[in-house]
Amino acid sequence: MYLDEYKRWLAADLEDSDLHPELAGIEGNDDEIKDRFAVALKFGTAGLRGVLGAGTNRMNIYVVRQATQGLANWVKTQGGNQTVAISYDSRIKSDVFAKTAAAVLAANGIKVRIYDALMPVPALSFATRYYECNAGIMVTASHNPAKYNGYKAYGPDGCQMTDDAAAIVYEEIQKTDVLNGAKYISFAEGVEQGLIRFVGDDCKNAFYEAIEARQVRPGLCKTAGLKLVYSPLNGSGLVPVTRVLNDIGITDITIVPEQEYPNGYFTTCSYPNPEIFEALKLGLELAKESGADLMLATDPDADRVGIAMKCPDGSYELVSGNEMGVLLLDYICAGRKELGTLPEKAVAVKSIVSTPLAEAVASHYGVEMRNVLTGFKWIGDQIASLEAAGEVDRFIFGFEESYGYLAGPYVRDKDAVISSMLICEMAAYYRSIGSSLKQRLEEIYTEYGRYLNVVDSFEFPGLTGMDKMAGIMQELRDNPPAAIGERKVVSVTDYKNTEATGLPSANVLTYGLDNGATVVVRPSGTEPKIKTYFTTLGKDLAEAQAIKDELATALAPLFK
Repeated sequence: MYLDEYKRWLAADLEDSDLHPELAGIEGNDDEIKDRFAVALKFGTAGLRGVLGAGTNRMNIYVVRQATQGLANWVKTQGGNQTVAISYDSRIKSDVFAKTAAAVLAANGIKVRIYDALMPVPALSFATRYYECNAGIMVTASHNPAKYNGYKAYGPDGCQMTDDAAAIVYEEIQKTDVLNGAKYISFAEGVEQGLIRFVGDDCKNAFYEAIEARQVRPGLCKTAGLKLVYSPLNGSGLVPVTRVLNDIGITDITIVPEQEYPNGYFTTCSYPNPEIFEALKLGLELAKESGADLMLATDPDADRVGIAMKCPDGSYELVSGNEMGVLLLDYICAGRKELGTLPEKAVAVKSIVSTPLAEAVASHYGVEMRNVLTGFKWIGDQIASLEAAGEVDRFIFGFEESYGYLAGPYVRDKDAVISSMLICEMAAYYRSIGSSLKQRLEEIYTEYGRYLNVVDSFEFPGLTGMDKMAGIMQELRDNPPAAIGERKVVSVTDYKNTEATGLPSANVLTYGLDNGATVVVRPSGTEPKIKTYFTTLGKDLAEAQAIKDELATALAPLFK
């Protein structure tokens, strides 16, 4: 079957001139043909993600057309405005795929609102809500290496598509021939017919106003003199992040020159992920040279942000996603309490794999902390339930340990633009009172205990990778460990058991140990990896680290 499909593509008059040479170059190579054609990229709640190239198992204009036809078929059953918002980041062919999707929608009689230049995930979520769209499309592969691209689909609430809707879209995709099954007109034709329109300045300005309205201490940054180094990692964050920071009074911003402008090849860091040191390396060097108070980096689609903070001794320290989540939660709660802007019955939300330290901090301020499954759509779901009850203003903050944060209900996905604003405001505030981010973090650890949260991951590449991951998870369920190393397992939570958790089913296992530590095992939703999340608590960092190391060593053989 896959050889027949390969030959069909090889014989076709393909519009993308990159595809035919690739297909010709693998002629007679069964492994390479199989890798591209034995399966198709599967459409799920996170949309599509894959390596750029020719074939059904690659990201290309034909797979994008097919996916968009499936989405169009679903939209046509939804009534409403029959409109879809589209944005894209700096990745290779992101603009091409965005215009391709717009053209398919227009050919189906569906109206499109597309950004006239790259803009991040939160801007797409905002436009979807602003124009009361049926759906949204964000062309991005987030923080994956340069050879990847992807297609995230959003529902009318600006949240990533629900399981039910994604299943219908996937069913429609399967009915659509990948090469010629999608309706299609040119982008220019769609514009001429009035079906494709660009996102207006009114929407863009409303997005910035919604973010700036969430300042905790408005006006503080104008006089704080914060010195910042910022890297958009060659992605979509440059314009929105610097616009908002300038608006609130942060003007001493040095942009990392090699990472300033859009570049989908990410030549300065092979993995443009603000969670890893290599992505922040150039920014750190610049921060040390300039003596900046803070170094900040957003990922290519600007929904996540990583930072390095200046310590009292002049050194710089990377801040983990859990630590930043706790710092922001503490800052928002304390500041809004002090200024009388903390709502009654305030709600914060975090994922189940994020640090329990956040629960202790929320409790201290009388804020309800809700725990949800991994994936920001579940945080968006909590905002939606508050909105349905007429209580959306109770939501003050949500975060995931993977560097995603949101303060306010104006969008339904993580937002590195507001996160950058609040991190800078927080740093400016502590600076103004003779403190620092580092000092406040140490105070939090002194008050609540020395938590350590570390994520390890195990990769399973290739066509058999997903099967191997499924086998490991099944083995853990069939033969649950009685101990991990020297630590006895005292509780096991299987998130497939919805009655026990009160949450939707998820392929996640959590082990509670006799020393208070927890270990969470979870396959990634976007990459062929199993992740292990360790939370340990010690009298100091060394003790917490030693416990983590012991647990990790004991678990590692299970993932071979």
